[in-house]
Amino acid sequence: MAARHPERDQIRLEEVLSALGNPIRLNIARILGTQGERACGAVGTQLDTEMSKSTLTHHWRVLRDAGVIWQRPEGRENLLSLRWEDLNALYPGLLDSILGSAARQAAS
Repeated sequence: MAARHPERDQIRLEEVLSALGNPIRLNIARILGTQGERACGAVGTQLDTEMSKSTLTHHWRVLRDAGVIWQRPEGRENLLSLRWEDLNALYPGLLDSILGSAARQAAS
């Protein structure tokens, strides 16, 4: 079954901020921002905490439904990537600012 992604004009700032307001989802976005497209399983292993596949699936869905990530099937995996182009077109510099702040916090 194909995942539903909002069209660019359906992405709302409040949903993006709400999705990224969760520390786990913010960390997922930070990983994708620095490493590019990654398999769901690879991102899950890089998180600071261990969680079930169903919990990870919930986080992917929230990010996808908010318009923060693309999720596409590739063989037996799903690949995740940030929607840089769409988010920068709608909210210039927002994602760079949020991910830059998250990276600085993670480093301290």
